[in-house]
Amino acid sequence: MERRDFLKQSALTAAAAASARFSAAATPTTSIARRPLGKTGEHLSMVGFGGIVVMNEDAGHSNNIVAEAVDRGVNYFDVAPSYGDAQERLGPALAPYRKNCFLACKTEGRTKDASRKQLEESLRLLKTDHVDLYQFHALTKMTELDEVMGPGGAMETMEAAKKEGKIRYIGFSVHSAETALAAMDRYNFDTVLFPVNFVLFSQANFGPQILKRAQEKGMGILALKAMAKTVWPADQKKNHPEPKCWYQPAAFPDEASLGLRWTLGHPVTAALPPGEERYFRLAMDVAQNYRPLEQHEEHALLARATGAEPIFHLGNDV
Repeated sequence: MERRDFLKQSALTAAAAASARFSAAATPTTSIARRPLGKTGEHLSMVGFGGIVVMNEDAGHSNNIVAEAVDRGVNYFDVAPSYGDAQERLGPALAPYRKNCFLACKTEGRTKDASRKQLEESLRLLKTDHVDLYQFHALTKMTELDEVMGPGGAMETMEAAKKEGKIRYIGFSVHSAETALAAMDRYNFDTVLFPVNFVLFSQANFGPQILKRAQEKGMGILALKAMAKTVWPADQKKNHPEPKCWYQPAAFPDEASLGLRWTLGHPVTAALPPGEERYFRLAMDVAQNYRPLEQHEEHALLARATGAEPIFHLGNDV
């Protein structure tokens, strides 16, 4: 092994070991800290609860993991109709804590009628009369943005539902940097939910431009894919060890802990970890013990990103 490679590997090993010790520390007594959500006046836990955590789980287990999350300080919950039975599981589990929690939901409906139908069904399944944040789900193509913003588009549902008190804030999630920038130029959204990830930023330059524009507009910035790493190998795409992750997550627990801390070191309100329960529990541990990455830890993490295939690219699906 060349000296340069040896030093890089030594730095990586040291950072990983430090992160593992950090994550494995005794259960803290402090609650997960909260951060302001743009101009809304809301404050959300720096780690949120993604509804996929309770997808395909029984009611008892769903109730327990939601109760534990609330007890540890999580007040931000996010779900979508496309997450299997997650709404059916999350609604009853969250009901005892609903008045003290910030509930975000999404619609894949691009028209006024389709999005209204999804909204009403989500409210029914979630056992609530309103959601705090309603988001266009995964705006990817410019044609989708044109549709939701045009006559008879889903934005008409959003604005009407806000007047009715069924939603409080309007946002969108996005996997295209170009579409994100266009959406922020065309409407005064309250929030944006997008990947803030060490591989994507360093290997694909995907994300910094969204972060910059959202900051300029004073939007609430919510992060996806903090603990993601790369795509699954071709021979594992349909049969891999993380059934709730369509992407390959960062190595558990060391690399994943570093990745989440890297994301939380940016000006984001909160990060949504993967739907796999062990990653969500690790994220709560990291959040309760949170401290920014030290320089040597960041260098080691970014060294691990080198050569990894990003899960998104600039210019895709525009």
